Amino acid sequence: MMRCALKGGVCVASWGGDRRSPAVNPSSSVRMPTGNGGGCCSGLRSRAADLAGVEMASLRGGVGGLFRSSPRYGRLQATAAVDPEDVPSEKVQVKSSGHVLPYVGVACLGAILFGYHLGVVNGALEYLSKDLGIAENAVLQGWVVSTSLAGATVGSFTGGSLADKFGRTRTFILDAAPLALGAFLSATAQDVRTMIIGRLLAGIGIGISSALVPLYISEISPTEIRGTLGSVNQLFICIGILAALLAGLPLAANPAWWRTMFGIAVVPSILLAVGMAFSPESPRWLFQQGKVTQAESAVKRLYGKEKVTEVMYDLRASGQSSSEPEAGWFDLISNRYWKVVSVGAALFLFQQLAGINAVVYYSTSVFRSAGIASDVAASALVGAANVFGTIIASSLMDKQGRKSLLITSFSGMGASMLLLALSFTWKALAPYSGTLAVVGTVLYVLSFALGAGPVPALLLPEIFASRIRAKAVALSLGMHWVSNFFIGLYFLSVVNKFGISTVYLGFASVCALAVLYIAGNVVETKGRSLEEIERELSVVD
Repeated sequence: MMRCALKGGVCVASWGGDRRSPAVNPSSSVRMPTGNGGGCCSGLRSRAADLAGVEMASLRGGVGGLFRSSPRYGRLQATAAVDPEDVPSEKVQVKSSGHVLPYVGVACLGAILFGYHLGVVNGALEYLSKDLGIAENAVLQGWVVSTSLAGATVGSFTGGSLADKFGRTRTFILDAAPLALGAFLSATAQDVRTMIIGRLLAGIGIGISSALVPLYISEISPTEIRGTLGSVNQLFICIGILAALLAGLPLAANPAWWRTMFGIAVVPSILLAVGMAFSPESPRWLFQQGKVTQAESAVKRLYGKEKVTEVMYDLRASGQSSSEPEAGWFDLISNRYWKVVSVGAALFLFQQLAGINAVVYYSTSVFRSAGIASDVAASALVGAANVFGTIIASSLMDKQGRKSLLITSFSGMGASMLLLALSFTWKALAPYSGTLAVVGTVLYVLSFALGAGPVPALLLPEIFASRIRAKAVALSLGMHWVSNFFIGLYFLSVVNKFGISTVYLGFASVCALAVLYIAGNVVETKGRSLEEIERELSVVD
């Protein structure tokens, strides 16, 4: 017998008798487009590094739909694997007595290393080039800078498969190997070949961690603070880049200090491996593997024994148990998952194509035109805007929601791009061009840090089904690294051909397109558990 009950504004149907078979309520379906569509921290980079790219650095009424209604759209249906009447009362009454923060802190060592390995080459490039005999070879210097991006692309695609096969914590431990070995080889390199190998290994490590850190944090964080904890990833990437800047301060007095700068990264790599050896595995991964008892133990460590019933109910209700085979890469482009995967790819493409690399690359020149001659002061100002914006985003993530922050962020970035373009071309503003350019740059970086920087890496693990989560996050971040690489490769050629003002106007147009895309295609996820979001976004072929 079929019963229907309202839950969160959504009509959920279930079959009496056998609750193992989920029922679908046709009336709860919404429409979904069939068309295609597609870190994050930046700031403290030298011109050579910026050519290669910068980064990485409330559904209270129910999820209305990942895509808007249209006669051209496919169907999206809400499903439930259990009767809503069986939801335990503890689900809304029990408070967590566990300790999640220490494990989030351990995972964030990966984010710090991410930022540090990206930023460490900035100050060190000039000095290591002299020691390794490549001071006059711009091509080899470019390889030293960009090899880490190539490695990060490889790492981001392999990280998802490793996380699915070995689990999240074991993959962290494996990831510490290329991170530590890459740092060691870079610090002890006596020739450019060894340096490039070291940078490649470090790049593979940061590529894996770029996918793994937000994935693990999203899967272990309580629903009510998942947004805040997820945005901490972005904050620690910024801290890693700031640490690389500070580590380079002794270079002027001690040119051989660059080796110490690279060697420092070995320490947090070891700490990451040791910390993860004592950290709980993701309960969601354990449950998907059929390890229910271990999943319950992990929930108890993370949230306290009072939350075991509630969390395990959510996991069972999601219907993602070991009975469903592990997803392959081709499953990501199936009718069941392609719509939501395309959103992930699009968010990272918009993030890169909106011009963050261009703004950071030209920040030094912009600040010099305003009388700020110190490169360190310019980097510090951009970095401070980035950190400040990230802190604000962390406080607003679970209040305003992910979607509204994205729209606000890209709107601010577009307005800042227009201001920058006008400051270079409008003759009436010539007397104030330097000041306006600095204001536009700082506002752009601040706007980026409010949403476009931290939200994509947080949002994607939330909207992807548990069966494909690791691989889909890895694919989306792979798009990030690929677009980052090509932007760094062709950016100067485009600027030389069309002029920086025209390029800035192009970036402003991308920001406007991003706002329209997000408004029509991105789902709001605040205040919902990962399992609730997954059931709402369950697509029937």
